[in-house]
Amino acid sequence: MGNKISYALSKCKIIFIIVLVLWLLISIVLIMPASIALVDSKSNGPLDTDLFAESIGENFGKFSSIGKALSNEYRGTFMKGEMILILGLFAAGAIGIIKTLPKNEYSDIEHGSSDWATGEKYSILNKNKGIILAEKHYLPVDKRGNVNVLVVGRFRFW
Repeated sequence: MGNKISYALSKCKIIFIIVLVLWLLISIVLIMPASIALVDSKSNGPLDTDLFAESIGENFGKFSSIGKALSNEYRGTFMKGEMILILGLFAAGAIGIIKTLPKNEYSDIEHGSSDWATGEKYSILNKNKGIILAEKHYLPVDKRGNVNVLVVGRFRFW
């Protein structure tokens, strides 16, 4: 099971980088202005939607909202938004890793290679020249005795 997880993690390295960049972008562009607008619109009682829309428009895409969102007044709302975002990205990442787990132990092994046959190699095979049996194994033609080859599979002409 550990081999499957390490395989899936190695296949998902670029996805982890994309998720990290996406997290930073959503935090700066959406979560910070929304948390500032939510606190500002609730300052006089219940949520004022007009004030919320106006405040989110003023703070949208501004880097000055980073310092404002991390101040004591807005930090609690910002952290709640960040936790929701992190949990959502974590759930999406877990689903992605589960989807990339190999279906069996022979996934991504080339069918024509002899890498899977480490314990079954014959001593008569040559690694340099002869009749090609697999990528790195040849049947020598200068050998005494039977050099017949049985080909299993298809051979097509186009």
